[in-house]
Amino acid sequence: MSITHLVTHSGGFHADELLSSVILTRLYPDATIVRSRAPDWITPASDRIIYDVGGAYDAETQIFDHHQRGAPLREDGQPYSSFGLIWKHYGRAYLAAMGLPADHVEAIHQGFDAKFVLPIDLMDNGALSPATAGPLADLTLPSLLETLKPVFDNKEPGADDRGFQSALSIARMIVEAAIGQRAAKLRAETMVLEAIAATGDARVLELPMGMPFRPAIVKAGADHLLFVVHPRDKDWCITGIRKAEDSFEQRADLPAAWAGLSNSDLEAACGVKGATFCHNGRFIAAANSRDAILAMADIAVEEASGGHPASSEA
Repeated sequence: MSITHLVTHSGGFHADELLSSVILTRLYPDATIVRSRAPDWITPASDRIIYDVGGAYDAETQIFDHHQRGAPLREDGQPYSSFGLIWKHYGRAYLAAMGLPADHVEAIHQGFDAKFVLPIDLMDNGALSPATAGPLADLTLPSLLETLKPVFDNKEPGADDRGFQSALSIARMIVEAAIGQRAAKLRAETMVLEAIAATGDARVLELPMGMPFRPAIVKAGADHLLFVVHPRDKDWCITGIRKAEDSFEQRADLPAAWAGLSNSDLEAACGVKGATFCHNGRFIAAANSRDAILAMADIAVEEASGGHPASSEA
């Protein structure tokens, strides 16, 4: 029998069943969400998936609660919420339904679980406090979604369900955008790895467009690279490569003489006609042509290398 109903609890709502609903409504777009605690609804049946309610976890009968004694734990002992359980069993099918390449599904499934799903699970179970986010505690995703709950003295019939549907629309956009970003990074990785192979020993990597590049550079072990150049709209950019993901320190900075200059002032400082801008932080600069940006790259590499020229040609 096909799935006709997606059943979760009534009343106030939290991030875990909202995000579970995002996954399930894509897979079962014709199913109706039922928010109820009535025994007839939270009893397993072949026409429904029950989540965040029902007091049991049994994938075969399609019930995914985590509030009962003996609630399911991950292999490392960390708790699941309903979102983690739904992602575990339906996440790969969800990614396939989004049209992701089959060979990207597993990597994105694991990465999204670790970076997005697990924190939701931990917060829902009280294993991670929003307070760990410090001043941003009220801006965490679970906190923001819960602001869409009706206020305590709103007694209008259906207020909770209307709030749930409003929050679901926002949650859906966030999940789809987050997955889209991860998928784009994998596409970019393939392109960057190909460019690195074509670049050889040159110190400057040329890419066909702006894209995430550092993970692929690290994966390739391309420690010789100092800068990346690529077109941007009608201009070209040269960008530094950060030493670490959580640091702004670059493998090499652009020349100090360029910092904060633009147009004719920058042209005079670097001696390259067409130079248009250099950030005061010396991590990005721009020019109006490929030839100009490659000339700037040669100068930047030479200065960073202690005056020993190195070709920027890919």
